[in-house]
Amino acid sequence: EVLQNHVLEAKVFHTEYGTGVAILTGAHRFSLTTNIDDLKLRRMPEVPGLQKPPSCWAVLSQDRVTIVLLAVGQDLYLLDNTSCSVVVSELQQVSVGSRVVCSPLHSLAGPSPVPHHPMGCSPAPCTHWQVLPPAVPRAGVYSRDIWPHPGQGQRASHVFFSPHPISAEASQEIFKIASMAPGALLLEAQKEYEKESQKADEYLREIKDQKLLPEAVSQCIEAAGYEHEPDTQKSLLRAASFGKCFIDKFPSESFVRMCQDLRVLNAIRDYQIGIPLTFTQYKRLTIEVLLDRLVLRRLYPLAIRICEYLRLSEIQGVSRILAHWACYKVQQKDKSDEEVAHAINQKLGDTPGISYSEIATRAYDCGRTELAIKLLEYEPRSGEQVPLLLKMKRSKLALSKAIESGDTDLVYTVVLHLKNELNRGTFFMTLQNQPVALSLYRQFCKHQERETLKDLYNQDDNHQELGNFHVHSSYS
Repeated sequence: EVLQNHVLEAKVFHTEYGTGVAILTGAHRFSLTTNIDDLKLRRMPEVPGLQKPPSCWAVLSQDRVTIVLLAVGQDLYLLDNTSCSVVVSELQQVSVGSRVVCSPLHSLAGPSPVPHHPMGCSPAPCTHWQVLPPAVPRAGVYSRDIWPHPGQGQRASHVFFSPHPISAEASQEIFKIASMAPGALLLEAQKEYEKESQKADEYLREIKDQKLLPEAVSQCIEAAGYEHEPDTQKSLLRAASFGKCFIDKFPSESFVRMCQDLRVLNAIRDYQIGIPLTFTQYKRLTIEVLLDRLVLRRLYPLAIRICEYLRLSEIQGVSRILAHWACYKVQQKDKSDEEVAHAINQKLGDTPGISYSEIATRAYDCGRTELAIKLLEYEPRSGEQVPLLLKMKRSKLALSKAIESGDTDLVYTVVLHLKNELNRGTFFMTLQNQPVALSLYRQFCKHQERETLKDLYNQDDNHQELGNFHVHSSYS
C-alpha cells in the first residue's frame, strides 16, 4: 500500500523500544513502527469516511501503548491497535480557513510551542490544539483549557484537551453540584463570612464537628493548583487561609508553596509569554527546566524575576541567566565593542558565579576578538584570562597578565608557549622587556636547558655569568 499510494507525511516519535516512525499514505491510512532498528510496520485501523488528509495528527506513546490522535474538521479521533474511536465531537467551533495544529506534551517543554505560520497563511484565526498524553478516554472525564498566545498579528489560542488528571480530584470534589466535601463547605463558609452572614458559622461548625477542618484546608490548597482562572485560585486560597485561623499549629508550608507556584504559573501563562503549563506539568518539568525554556526564548527579565521571587541561589538562578544574556548580547552586531562590553559590565558587575572569560570565549567564537579582550579586562581571575589570550594569539598580553597575577606556574606556561610560538631571537627580545619572566626562564634553563642559558648570557653580554657557566660546565 505504501509503495502504491506513496507517503504524504511522516512523524518521528520516541518510545520505550527506541525511535519510531509513523506515516500517512496517499490512501489516508496510517502505518507505524515503534522501533526503526527492528522494523515491523503496523497498519492502524481505518478512519470512517476520511476522504482527505486530517487537518493535523500526532503520535502519543506511553506505557508501551502507541496511539494516533487526529483532527478531522471539528472532530478528534483516536486510533489504537484495534479500533478507531471519536474522542470528542465539535469540541470548539473552528472557522473555515483556520489552521489547526496538533502536538504532544514534549513540544510544549521545548523552546517554542507556537507553530510557525507558513508564508501566505490566510489571516483567519489560528487554533493550536495541544494534546497531552495520556489521551486514552478514561471514564469520560475531560478537561479543556483555552489560552491566547501571541500569533504574529493573528487572533490565536492554545487549546489543551486531556483526560482530567486524577490529582485534580480535590477540584472536582469542591465544585461538583451539591457537594458536601469539606473543601466545598469551607469555600461556602468563607463566601458567607465576606457577606457578614451567620451561615459562615453554620458551615464551619459542620466541618469542625466532623473534625475535617485540616482536610478542608488542604483540599482548597490543592484544588487551587488545578484551577487556571486567577479569581478562582484566589477564592480557594482565601478559603484555605480562612480555615487555617481555626486550626492550632497548621503547617503553612503547603499554602505558601502553592501561592508561589501559582504566581509563577500565572506569569508564564500570560498571552505575551505563551507557556500555559498545568500544575502537574510544572511540577514534572521542575523550575530549573522552566528557567531553561525561558532563557532559550530570551525572556531574561521574567526568568530573573522568578529566580528572585523564589529566592533561588544566585549561581543556580540569576547569575546563570545573566551569563546566558551576556553570551547572547555579544552576538549583536549593531553595537560597537566598547558599548557591548560596557553594557555587559554594567549589568553583571561582580555578580557571584559569573565568568567573564566564558562570555569572552563566546565573543571570540563570533569573530569579535577585540570585544573578547575588553571583556577579559573585567575577569578577576588571571588563570581564566591567560588561556583565552593565548588562544587568541595575544601572547604578549597573556604574559603581562600572568606576571601581574604573581602565579609563577602561569608565567612558566606562557613563557613556554612563547618559546614554541616565536623564533629564538624574537623570543629572547620579548623576555628582555619582562624582567620577571626572564628571571624565571633562567631558573628553568639552569635545570632543564643549560645550553640555552649560555645563549642568554651571550645576548646580555653578561661575561661574569658566562665565565661561571664555563667553569661549572668544566667541573660537570
